[in-house]
Amino acid sequence: MSKDWKVYIVECSDGTYYTGITTDTERRILEHNFSFKSAKYTRSRRPVKLVYEEESQDRSAASKREYQIKKMKRKDKAILIENFKNEL
Repeated sequence: MSKDWKVYIVECSDGTYYTGITTDTERRILEHNFSFKSAKYTRSRRPVKLVYEEESQDRSAASKREYQIKKMKRKDKAILIENFKNEL
């Protein structure tokens, strides 16, 4: 049974973005906000909120997409997030 991998972006309390991958977005957001298992970057920028999510075929595809998003300029990430909000 394969897991459904997702790429996500959270907005931190200081307005910065953090991009990651997971198989369980809800659990991961809880970890970012309340656990020592959160990314070091988000630990000092709590609370975070989910602003973007997309599905990937597998872990490899999710990692490649995460890398693409992390290389984007902030304005391009903002456009990606806005388009995601408009699709909801």
